[in-house]
Amino acid sequence: MSEARSLPAALRLGVNVDHVATVRNARGGGHPDPVRAAHLAIEAGADGITAHLREDRRHIRDDDIARLKAEITRPLNFEMAATPEMLAIALKTVPHACCLVPEKREERTTEGGLDVVGAGSFLERCIGELKAAGIRVSLFIEPDRAPIEAAAKLGADIVELHTGTYCEYALANDWQRVEHEVQRLQRGAREAHSAGLEVHAGHGLTYNTVGEVARFPEVAELNIGHFLIGEAILIGLRPAIERMIRLMHEARAS
Repeated sequence: MSEARSLPAALRLGVNVDHVATVRNARGGGHPDPVRAAHLAIEAGADGITAHLREDRRHIRDDDIARLKAEITRPLNFEMAATPEMLAIALKTVPHACCLVPEKREERTTEGGLDVVGAGSFLERCIGELKAAGIRVSLFIEPDRAPIEAAAKLGADIVELHTGTYCEYALANDWQRVEHEVQRLQRGAREAHSAGLEVHAGHGLTYNTVGEVARFPEVAELNIGHFLIGEAILIGLRPAIERMIRLMHEARAS
């Protein structure tokens, strides 16, 4: 185990703009523009922007990534599968960070954490090449000891703990399983922090579920996208983000 990090001074919000691109691509053309949404998110208080360039380009496109890197004034977190194509794009773009995620063509959204325990040599090579280029490397994993230890051994800088299972149980009002998942996430955050990893969390978080995760003192950043873009359609992007930031900070202070 690596030497433990200091607890983060504050909790950051990364806003994922993928689903602005989903709306754009449903009709074609250039509107709504995810890069414009990224600028507006930063104006509303976002600490960073996340975008996932998938193999099938179902939402974010190559040009979106290039423009985000060139234009935004906050760190760009480039979500990607660990493939030769995406590695080449990341090394060309040089974002602030790359978050390596599992990816299946048939899935609607990322399902579960990356298998880092059974990872092959290419994942290790991918991490090494990204770090050599000055890119921080994050691994999107389940909040369990084995993947956390594997992430540290592989040399990752960050782990993003998958909160999707917790959020699914909360949506179903299955409070016994919610409590189990909250404890699992809390334990994972502590173990990752003790392993010297920066701890992020995300997937499926809403106004109703963000508080439990925001309370964990080891968590430095939450990455939230689909819910915020859905709320933005109804109430506007700025008020949607401002409310999320307020709830995060209230929970952290409690």
